[in-house]
Amino acid sequence: MKRLHVYKYQGAGNDFVILDNRRGDVVLSPRQVNRLCDRRFGIGADGLMTLCASDRADFEMHYYNADGPEGTMCGNGGRCLVAFAALMGLKRFEFLACDGPHRADLLEYSDSHSIVRLKMRDVDGMDKLPDGWLLETGSTHFVQWVKGLESFDVDTEGKRLRWDARFPKGANVNFVEPMADHLAIRTYERGVEAETWACGTGATAAAIASWFHGETCCQRLDGGRIRFDLQARGGRLAVDFIPQADGACHDVYLTGPATKVFETDIDPDLLTD
Repeated sequence: MKRLHVYKYQGAGNDFVILDNRRGDVVLSPRQVNRLCDRRFGIGADGLMTLCASDRADFEMHYYNADGPEGTMCGNGGRCLVAFAALMGLKRFEFLACDGPHRADLLEYSDSHSIVRLKMRDVDGMDKLPDGWLLETGSTHFVQWVKGLESFDVDTEGKRLRWDARFPKGANVNFVEPMADHLAIRTYERGVEAETWACGTGATAAAIASWFHGETCCQRLDGGRIRFDLQARGGRLAVDFIPQADGACHDVYLTGPATKVFETDIDPDLLTD
């Protein structure tokens, strides 16, 4: 295998390996993806993405979980891929992901740091459960409110709920504590099988569920739009949307930083199966 030129980006501490695969000549096995994402034997990341050509949009996003297989939508990953696409010279950011079409705007841009506003999928509704809310924001998320989030045992409780029998396909688990002017959030993420420092689809789920849960630490914007600021372990994110009835909402946006960490060439020996 030839040497790979790879990039590492992070969005609020949610980190990714990114490759430009618009020529379609990069094919990685799940084991190779896992190797690249390994924090001891590889680069270290929560996931891997490829920027791919598309005849239906400006580009396509392919996202792979850190354990190897192709995953569901990743909001922070999508924002980082948009910043990477800009670095590669793209000027428009309408793209396809596994959950459908997305578009994004660069609110700020430099080669090393950007602020990206990404349009997420609409939410058709959610399930209110005795201990939290379950909804789809491109990935399946369970949202639970807790007190004392900073000292909360996210790994133990997250692992238990991630495999809960109520979620036959598994779920990401978000623990949320409302503050005076924002939501504090910590997320246990499937595919990583550990707490991540931020999760974009999780922040989106937490904001939407918090509105329907009755939390008031939000801003009311023009046109019935609601905005929540969220503090993840790795940084700040914002989610705004227009709520509808019965847990539905549309025109959902996720905004936050996307930072290039480094780029390097990878020796093919690292990727030997």
